[in-house]
Amino acid sequence: MPPETYEIHAIRYATRDAVRRDHFIGGDPHDGPMPMDYYVWLIRNEARVFVVDTGFAADVAARRKRTLLRRPADGLALLGVEAATVPDVIVTHMHYDHVGTFGDFPAARFHLQDAEMSYATGRHMRHDRFAHGYEVDDVVGIVKLVYKKRVTFHAGTAELAPGVSVHHIGGHTAGMQCVRVATARGWVVLASDTSHYYEHMETGRLFPTAFHLGEMLEGYDTLRALAESPQHIVPGHDPLVMQRYPASAPGLEGIAVRLDVPPVG
Repeated sequence: MPPETYEIHAIRYATRDAVRRDHFIGGDPHDGPMPMDYYVWLIRNEARVFVVDTGFAADVAARRKRTLLRRPADGLALLGVEAATVPDVIVTHMHYDHVGTFGDFPAARFHLQDAEMSYATGRHMRHDRFAHGYEVDDVVGIVKLVYKKRVTFHAGTAELAPGVSVHHIGGHTAGMQCVRVATARGWVVLASDTSHYYEHMETGRLFPTAFHLGEMLEGYDTLRALAESPQHIVPGHDPLVMQRYPASAPGLEGIAVRLDVPPVG
């Protein structure tokens, strides 16, 4: 274990109603409700602060028919973190729900995989199947940050600080990455959209928004290899995360939970 460990918080900022057939390639024979939650994550200790992903704002929520519960910056403020002062933001990928309010982080350096920028600005965006997850203004905004020297690119695995590293997975998008964090309970992996729900990685099934199915399946093995145990992998959109972990503080039930402590259910 590295000399530094961190606390991790999952902050729920939006939600939407959905059914099971929406979440699996090939649909699902049990077509009941399967709501989706949207998160950003906070990693911190006494010396460092990282935010993982930046969510979306009210205009995108309205257009895409999502229920915005709070702006991600407001969720961070509930944990005592001012978005304007955050020094590092890890972008797991550039879909609308993971990079949308990047402008709320004017002091941050953004960490991104080379492959994600190439994908989001390249030939595959001619196809609606791949482009639908991106907002053009977000992509252009991140390109502008490149020219302002505020984007750090990674190609594969990179250690951002002792106990915090990013790992290229691919699959969902060409540059999809997960985040590995050292905690008091061992190595926790923030899967983000390498596994939308616990059920995806537990059953080997796949979410329909996909660039490379083989990389998605292989990615489940990578998550398991990086994490202390399967119970140390946190999916990107599962409402069960809010049930399995304790609230970050009294009054934050249903808003933010601690991932660096053992699950409670």
